[in-house]
Amino acid sequence: MKTLALAAVLLLAAVPAHAASWMVDHAKSRLGFSVQWSGEALNATFKSWDAKIDFDPANLAAAHVTATIRLDSEDSGSSDNDDGIKGATGFAARQFPAATFETTGFKSKGGNAYEATGRLNLHGMTKIITLPFTLTFAGNTAHMVGKAVVSRIDFGIGTSGEWAGETPVAHTVSITVDLTATKAG
Repeated sequence: MKTLALAAVLLLAAVPAHAASWMVDHAKSRLGFSVQWSGEALNATFKSWDAKIDFDPANLAAAHVTATIRLDSEDSGSSDNDDGIKGATGFAARQFPAATFETTGFKSKGGNAYEATGRLNLHGMTKIITLPFTLTFAGNTAHMVGKAVVSRIDFGIGTSGEWAGETPVAHTVSITVDLTATKAG
């Protein structure tokens, strides 16, 4: 009997704990970026992106997110700017059609504040970034708001020609996330 109980405990310990899966509500969510362009804020969104989210604040060790963003879906509301951003000097969306962000870990910062660390693959380069965010729950719905600051130069974007300097396009870019998701299942 003791052997059977010990085997059951070992078997349960070997089963990995899973975080809850979440489905993005794209109608209520926004993923984009902001950058200083000719002294003014240029704000843009991505119209096509998806995220596979497994998250439970009580089990951050099992949490994992992978987001895929179609770079040719960028929209700033100005076709002139968008052509440059998607073009060879910018994202080079034909050569690098998608960016991905995959988490490597989460930390609770107290209350509803968290931090996600992960690999951002953009423009053929991968860098570790940190995304601070807040998360609130209402029943089976979660709302996450976060902002990560990166340098476009670190990803080889706009490193030559007129964009190489801090003007007209700043090196610092804020990636913004405003995401609403519902618990799956």
